[in-house]
Amino acid sequence: MCGSSHTMKNGKRKGVQLYVCRECRYQFRNSHEVALSSLWSSYQDGKQTVSELAAAHGVSPSTIKRRLRYVEKTWEQPPLSGSGFVHLDGTYWGHNWGIMLGLDEESGIPLYLGFIKSETNQDYKDAVNSIEERGYAIRGIIIDGKQSLFGIFSAYKIQMCQYHMKQIVKRYLTLHPRLLAARELKALMDRLTKVGKADFEAGYSLWKMTWKDTLNKRSLLRSGKTQFTHRRLRSAMHSVDFYLPYLFTYQLPECKGMPNTNNKIEGTFTDLKKNLNNHSGMSQENRRRFIIGFFLALAESLGMKRQESCL
Repeated sequence: MCGSSHTMKNGKRKGVQLYVCRECRYQFRNSHEVALSSLWSSYQDGKQTVSELAAAHGVSPSTIKRRLRYVEKTWEQPPLSGSGFVHLDGTYWGHNWGIMLGLDEESGIPLYLGFIKSETNQDYKDAVNSIEERGYAIRGIIIDGKQSLFGIFSAYKIQMCQYHMKQIVKRYLTLHPRLLAARELKALMDRLTKVGKADFEAGYSLWKMTWKDTLNKRSLLRSGKTQFTHRRLRSAMHSVDFYLPYLFTYQLPECKGMPNTNNKIEGTFTDLKKNLNNHSGMSQENRRRFIIGFFLALAESLGMKRQESCL
């Protein structure tokens, strides 16, 4: 056989399917077919493309695609118990298509997975309600900045991701602000993850007092009206004012073990997207199946590790 992957079925002999190579006309039979579970594992976890799998198994890419379609992946919200801190966030692929994910902070196990069109307040409430209804006691929630959620989940201990807080301020001030007041605020935010609540609040109050005149300075417009001169600096300040009560929740005695960032869920999204990037051109249905397979495998792997640690 010439090694070409361009093959086709060529009848049966004694009930065994025969194949023929379209290039060299070599006739053969596939003595064994790789199990669908093994094929899917190579596709998803082994990051092998359809072309690579076709070459490895001596069949055409269309055969691999057809066999992969036979793999069924469905997600059912798992039964839960215990308590802990929950990461909540969404991520997207294009417009109006993404997932809402809830992760247990300690184990990283998915507590909730839902497919969404947009990141609405109801999507977050559905996730929290589902997690609690299945027997998990939420000690606190880590989120990355959707302001309306802080009122909706006011009954919970909420940690605003400190990394995202720094990014919000950086967007207003830029990487290299020219205004001295902006540079001092940026320097203060750069220390956010390294200081305690009292030190940060003292530094921030001092900054606001020192630059009070700059923050309140107004410019005259041609219309005769006035507006604040340094509006982006004020926007950065207002963002810090809003999130400040939630930046150091993790330091409360009752929140021991709570993280100050949502790096765990962001890292999970990064791994998922890296795996998906190996298979460009997926239909939405195939992508949905791949995502479910990814989180099923993640839950199984982390569940096994958890059992081993308990032995």
